[in-house]
Amino acid sequence: MKYLAFAAGVLTASSAIAETPELIVYTYDSFVSDWGPGPAVEKAFEETCACDLKLVGAGDGAALLARVKLEGARSDADIVMGLDTNLTAAAKETGLFTTHSVSAEYTLPIAWTDDTFAPYDWGYFAFVHNVGDAVPTNFKALGASDKKIVIQDPRSSTPGLGLLMWVKAAYGAEADAIWAGLADNIVTVTPGWSEAYGLFLEGEADMVLSYTTSPAYHLIAEEDATKAAAPFDEGHYLQIEVAGKLKASDQPELADQFLAFMVSEAFQTIIPTTNWMYPAVTPAAGLPAGFETLVTPDKSLLIPEAEAAAVRDAALAEWQAALSQ
Repeated sequence: MKYLAFAAGVLTASSAIAETPELIVYTYDSFVSDWGPGPAVEKAFEETCACDLKLVGAGDGAALLARVKLEGARSDADIVMGLDTNLTAAAKETGLFTTHSVSAEYTLPIAWTDDTFAPYDWGYFAFVHNVGDAVPTNFKALGASDKKIVIQDPRSSTPGLGLLMWVKAAYGAEADAIWAGLADNIVTVTPGWSEAYGLFLEGEADMVLSYTTSPAYHLIAEEDATKAAAPFDEGHYLQIEVAGKLKASDQPELADQFLAFMVSEAFQTIIPTTNWMYPAVTPAAGLPAGFETLVTPDKSLLIPEAEAAAVRDAALAEWQAALSQ
């Protein structure tokens, strides 16, 4: 009888597990890392959804779209989280994404009206360096200097792509000359942000492409005030990170629930001190102490979504030509 009771208990438990809905979210690797937002987001959402949230790291941001395009309608993903406005038009052209009904009081630098992708954080690209180092404050001066920099590959990384768009937005037809000047400064090009930032911390470069918010990590998490972002005269390029629901999702209602959760206080309070970006909806308590010390760009640069694809192709060709010399 004890055996039968035990077996019945196992069957009941197995049935409960089988009935637990699973939501699969593709995102970038740093999001799902132990130090990223992933663990806290997973815990907080599962407390509200009676589901199993699976956050799947799929390389860096720009690699997400390539993976989803390759998998097509057969993708296991319900949501893709980690694209930005440089990629959203291309993502829509795949026909793989559907609309959302997310509503929020966004505190973004621009108005948000996109009904396919919903934003969850934002920031400005910048070159991070060690405090005390004399660093250039524009791209021309950087190219003329002997500073060693590490950047990310624009074909796989949203920061890498953001740098291309930054140079293009600031210099237009002169962008190829800027890249020609920068080519000798580039120590290496990494697949993603984590690898590049790690090389900088190991002393392999003087500056690394990252964000104006990156020094907040060192200041808040490590009580280390030795890192800073260099303010650039041309302005800084804005990144808004977004998530979208796949049309082929077999959990559409749960996906909608996650997107609504994504702009809630519970999710947004996690972002500043785990993803080290500005939240898309500022929490009631405001930003953590330390964020007030960050560089605030005098000029914000952003190429409109509709123009991003054409600009991206031209900028990529210029970048490849300069680095192949």
